[in-house]
Amino acid sequence: MPECFANVRAVQKDRSALMPPATEGKDISSHREQESLSLISIVGQDVNRLEDLAGDLRQSGYQCSVFCDRPSPIASVVQQSPDVILLENDSYYRIAELSSEIKQTCFIPVVAIVGVDLIGRVDRHFDNIDDFVAKPFRTDELQLRIERLLRRGSAEGEEVIRCGELKIDTAKCEVFVGERMVILTFREYELLKFLVANRNRVCERDSLLNKVWGFDYFGGDRTVDVHIRRLRSKIEDPTHTFINTVRNIGYRFRAES
Repeated sequence: MPECFANVRAVQKDRSALMPPATEGKDISSHREQESLSLISIVGQDVNRLEDLAGDLRQSGYQCSVFCDRPSPIASVVQQSPDVILLENDSYYRIAELSSEIKQTCFIPVVAIVGVDLIGRVDRHFDNIDDFVAKPFRTDELQLRIERLLRRGSAEGEEVIRCGELKIDTAKCEVFVGERMVILTFREYELLKFLVANRNRVCERDSLLNKVWGFDYFGGDRTVDVHIRRLRSKIEDPTHTFINTVRNIGYRFRAES
């Protein structure tokens, strides 16, 4: 199934009351209609340990649901339309498998909770991960990463942005080139939005890492180059060229294709 944007929900910040804890398989849709708390779905190996984390997050004003990662719970997770999904697993392959399944189904941002031995693989191989924390971690650090993704999803500004034949509908999180809808991952979409917001300006690679991935992201120039290449392959064709490479500096988005 192709990635879609239909499951993106507007993130609202009113957290005046805490909701009852959500548990695996529990239908919380009626609660979400009444309250505006952000929903965090946590998927991992040790449900008991993850319930402790969920308790900490609930105390900070989030709704949380916890799922065991075997068998795959992703269909049930996505059905709840969470605002952020946390993946916890000691296996590199399981993290990659679950994150790929999520991104093939929806546009929900994913934060991986990984062991320190997997850090070297995050930048090179975890293409479907939007952020990560290494174990052991502080809950407040995890909350900061969650909040950064929530703010990014809510601060959309004008609803429709046009650059020549490129159109970004920020209300629906949809991208079109002419009449053709373009399917992007979360990170590709955020990268495109930033480039378009700074059209005709040269964006240095370090600046893109800072603004799109976060200043503390464990990565380098290659991360930007790989995502630019993938973005170009999706929005450009023989009749449309939007992104120029500025040698040894970075990239520039052209106002007109």
